[in-house]
Amino acid sequence: MTTRRTFLTLSAALPATALVAPGIATGAPPSDTPVGGGRRNRLTNLDHLRFLLEEVPLVADGTHTTYRIEHEPTALAPWTYADADGAEFRRIGGGALDPETGYYSQGAYNADDISRAAVVFLRAWRARGDRGSKEHAYQLLRTLTYLQNDSGPNAGRVVLWQQSDGTLNPSAEPVELPDPSDSAESYWLARTVWALGEGYAAFRRSGERRFADFLKERLDLAVAALEAESLSRYGSWVTSDGVDLPDWLITGGADATAEAMLGLVAALEVGPKDRRLRRALDRYGEGVAAMGTSRSGGWPFGAVLPWTGSLGFWHAWGGAAPEALARAGRARHQREWVRAAIADAGTFTPQVLASGGPSNAWAPVPAEAQIAYGAHGRVAGPLAAAEAGGGRGLRVVAGLAAGWFFGANTAGIPTYDPETGVTFDGVETDGRVNRNSGAESTIHGLLTMQLLDAHRDVAALATSITGYASFDGLQVLDAAAGTLSAGCTIVTPDGGAWTGEGNLVGGHYVSVPAGEWVELDVDAAAGSWALPLAWRTAEEAGDAEWAVVDGPVLGTSVNGSTGSAGLTEAEGSLIPQQLEQPLPGGVVRLRCTSRGELRLNALLVRPAVATAHYTTTDGDAVLYAGATPSGTEVPALAPGTGRSYDADGDPHRRVTAGSTVPVLAGGFTITT
Repeated sequence: MTTRRTFLTLSAALPATALVAPGIATGAPPSDTPVGGGRRNRLTNLDHLRFLLEEVPLVADGTHTTYRIEHEPTALAPWTYADADGAEFRRIGGGALDPETGYYSQGAYNADDISRAAVVFLRAWRARGDRGSKEHAYQLLRTLTYLQNDSGPNAGRVVLWQQSDGTLNPSAEPVELPDPSDSAESYWLARTVWALGEGYAAFRRSGERRFADFLKERLDLAVAALEAESLSRYGSWVTSDGVDLPDWLITGGADATAEAMLGLVAALEVGPKDRRLRRALDRYGEGVAAMGTSRSGGWPFGAVLPWTGSLGFWHAWGGAAPEALARAGRARHQREWVRAAIADAGTFTPQVLASGGPSNAWAPVPAEAQIAYGAHGRVAGPLAAAEAGGGRGLRVVAGLAAGWFFGANTAGIPTYDPETGVTFDGVETDGRVNRNSGAESTIHGLLTMQLLDAHRDVAALATSITGYASFDGLQVLDAAAGTLSAGCTIVTPDGGAWTGEGNLVGGHYVSVPAGEWVELDVDAAAGSWALPLAWRTAEEAGDAEWAVVDGPVLGTSVNGSTGSAGLTEAEGSLIPQQLEQPLPGGVVRLRCTSRGELRLNALLVRPAVATAHYTTTDGDAVLYAGATPSGTEVPALAPGTGRSYDADGDPHRRVTAGSTVPVLAGGFTITT
């Protein structure tokens, strides 16, 4: 996968002298005071994003130029990071700072953040008629197109990093792929298409045809670059552990491709007859939809997978695929695309919320920090799916997901402050907060707030949330902590927990030869599902039988037979396999008996009804997400009233949370 900036507090990684360039202003971090429900003021506050902006010189150099560069030799770009320093923020670039040159080893600004910041200001302009936001969008688009090659062998591609004096840095340290950054298609090229598409649509609607035409020329140039690479492979498929996946996704990712799709959808709204853009959108939409999964087939519970490099890896950041599929499917009358978006929104997102929120990675067990980039996607996806034909229950799911910004996270505090526009850089699994507020976090926080401002009923629910009271989404049992028969051994690979496609729970597995067994104690409600997690081998290795000790057989899991690794980094796979029969309920002991060579890592238990219990300014809100093949009733976690919904978010009936709460088969119920 493309190298990405890490989730670290940069002040811990850089010397203090590297934190501030001379003369840079500072801003105040947010307080821990939650936002109350029923606010009448808009949630979107652009102050912190404006604080991050800097004027940057632009000098034409043959292949890099931009609109009116002779008359306007400067434009705007956001600093990459903003580190909290007491009551203020310090703007910095990426990597180490050379005090002699003033250059960062990566750069001060980057195309990813420039493009997404432009989208924020474009949407602010369209929503409010704000001329200041229009000017900021105009200047950011000028900088973005300056980073794009306008001619030569890499025409249309984009340099990722730029120094504060305007100098481009095609090869950053540490190296990011592709290197040089404009030598192939990339995430930043996809985001450039997003910004150019939305910019072209906005300026054409406003009647400013000259700049709109310039943006369209650069959009065509970017799409031409994509046509030379990923789109040239349309119709070709690659093998990922024996499964055929589309080979025409940008950098092999539904995540990157989805962001380009958002720009293509926007551009086609004002130019619906553009054959080049229609063809690109149709082909990319087909590819991203092919990454959707079955909502009834176990892990990953209907999610759109982000990456062809692993069938057992989902990440929250860059989770724009359901939003893009819903919007593109609606525009292009592709019902299957919309269905994939609804499955992600109506089945997977409730599971995410009941598992503690948008953890950066499910690989395949939820882990890692939570950031605004991931939280935004869990809000935008359900809203877009509802607008494309899903039920209105998806809007309620979006409101619960947006609660992450107001306290429903592992820290239990707001991560967004509407008084300053600051969004924290993230929350760790143990509740530690990264109080820095760089461009990416700020941007995705604001994109979420813009959605809430456009959907005030959703905003009312989101802003009433103050935290999690409890959640129960997945139980993970480490196989090494079970009872092992004499022939079993615990193996800790030299390479660590990462297999090349996923992370081993505990960084180890249990080697279970034929005839040997592992026993695990499970406490779960009747109807819950057991999902063994084995590091399967490419070759055939038999299977394993799972049975309740002195009770029924629940099914079998396969030890190997993944087939060719194809483009994945390692042979075999690490994907939970759902057993055929649900658990009987109560405390039971499960025995796994291997009939071959088994590498058993863990057992996941998905509750019959996963729950997320929120505290709010008005009492409680509870999400009950069903995983049973038939309807059920479960004990109520808090008093209240609400509705039950089917898996598509369509309302079923009003409910009152007395002693029990009804939940439809595969659907969800929400009470407040």
